[in-house]
Amino acid sequence: MNAQKHVSPDRIRAAFSAAMSAMYKQEVPAYGTLMELVADINAAVLANDSHLHERLKETDSLERITEERHGAIRLGTAAELAMMRRVFAVMGMYPVGYYDLSVAGIPVHSTAFRPIDDAALKHNPFRVFTSLLRLDLIKDEDLRKQAEETLTRRQIFTPGAVALVEKAETEGGLDEADARRFVEEVLETFRWHDKASVSADLYKRLHDAHRLIADVVSFKGPHINHLTPRTLDIDAVQEQMPKRGINPKAVVEGPPSRKCPILLRQTSFKALEEPVSFSDENGNWTPGTHTARFGEIEQRGIALTPKGRALYDKLLDATREKVRPAADGSNTAEYMKALEETFAAFPDSWEEIRAQGLGYFAYSVKDEAALARFAPGADLEAMIAAGAVQFDPIVYEDFLPVSAAGIFQSNLGDDAAQEFVESPNQKRFEQDLGAKVLNEFEHYARIERESLEAIQRRLSTAEAAE
Repeated sequence: MNAQKHVSPDRIRAAFSAAMSAMYKQEVPAYGTLMELVADINAAVLANDSHLHERLKETDSLERITEERHGAIRLGTAAELAMMRRVFAVMGMYPVGYYDLSVAGIPVHSTAFRPIDDAALKHNPFRVFTSLLRLDLIKDEDLRKQAEETLTRRQIFTPGAVALVEKAETEGGLDEADARRFVEEVLETFRWHDKASVSADLYKRLHDAHRLIADVVSFKGPHINHLTPRTLDIDAVQEQMPKRGINPKAVVEGPPSRKCPILLRQTSFKALEEPVSFSDENGNWTPGTHTARFGEIEQRGIALTPKGRALYDKLLDATREKVRPAADGSNTAEYMKALEETFAAFPDSWEEIRAQGLGYFAYSVKDEAALARFAPGADLEAMIAAGAVQFDPIVYEDFLPVSAAGIFQSNLGDDAAQEFVESPNQKRFEQDLGAKVLNEFEHYARIERESLEAIQRRLSTAEAAE
């Protein structure tokens, strides 16, 4: 097949993201309400901050704010994870980062599938935080065996989806008709199923071991458990959710509110208690309930360097030594006060963050005439001081394990945080994945370096033309 007839992975990803959003809005109506709230708040922020509006427009980031989504799924086996990697590759999404959530009492480890180059992110920045159940962390051997047997029996991908992935790999892409079919077939993997694949008794045992284990093991597929729009003011969203009939979680996860946002802040509405049915040995169905799906909102800030991330982690740990946020929200005010006081030690201006080497920045030409006065190899600080070069924060495209765990716990119930031995195992995860995960720090450093190299090429080209 002529490669020119292939649909670009960016277009397939955009189509899948739109289809997923439409499906989730139908399945979880509160998600549609949330989307309307976020759109209203983003419009208000941009109307009141002309500088932010200008920088987003000039860096081609304005339209992506509206389109931005991330979803989350939880898989049960290595085979499911490896196949999911191949599915996402057709959409131009690759595994970035390794997250060990056992540190917070959640028996999974994870990665995020997402586009990685700047043009792809601007076209559609869809991400899926993908977790793999750690069966090895289930202490009850009999329960672990039953869970493993249940997962082995299921097939979460349709035959059509598998065939189209194989075709894309063999032929280097998909044509228009196949791309449409691919979106339809893969969407079935993420669809909600209200009939459990386990008995009520086994569900209860899995649930008692950990609610997330029950969610992963008990159903036909890894239903999308949330979709997340990006807001420019998460505090306003948190405040206004109740006014729209949405019950938010108690605490916004991540750093406190700042003039210069860093990393990632997240909040969500409470998970739904949904009717499901369980089958017995005679094939009869009995009614029950399950809690898993919710809505989430995020506000993204600058990607931090290893030095900046170390400072963030230190300040977050110091805050939680003083006050650990209660899942029921009983100490929210106390926690937020401690968080703001502790994080006063983190610089809150782009100039100081850059000067201290705490964050990653993209550099671009601000004034061509001013730049023309400099020769190749010119000092960066001198060019910035002369108004020839400007810098913009590089958006953090990834996730935070403590924040992810906080979202999980608040939506699995106040008693969901259970004790698991901290056991990061990136090597095993990558074996199951069938690929290495991209190191996020190296990735952001490359983006920054390439922006600086582009400026030096401009200077060299200008000199050669003289």
